[in-house]
Amino acid sequence: HVQLVESGGGSVQAGGSLRLSCAASGRTYSKWCMGWFRQVPGKEREGIATIDSSGSTAYADSVKGRFTISKDNAKNILYLEMNSLKPEDTAMYYCAARSSSSCNIGVLFPYWGQGTQVTVS
Repeated sequence: HVQLVESGGGSVQAGGSLRLSCAASGRTYSKWCMGWFRQVPGKEREGIATIDSSGSTAYADSVKGRFTISKDNAKNILYLEMNSLKPEDTAMYYCAARSSSSCNIGVLFPYWGQGTQVTVS
């Protein structure tokens, strides 16, 4: 079955950096659409970045130029490099996957990890 496990969250000062990882197992994900989302309690979940099977990426305006999504197909790991972090980036971050070539933050992702907390002060 599909399993996604995030790691790399933590606390960091504003202006700092973190790299999140999402280890994917149960499938070969090289042809899947993968994404990163975040959610603050009481607010809607926000899609922030996606990467498709060709490696094409897309970002929400809120993170464009600061965050980079990438993947290692050989290791089945999805990454989110976060730079110039701001207090408003504080959230639970989730990785998600869908077995489709259609790939953007607005599509339905059926598979989700458990999340990793990022706190920026």
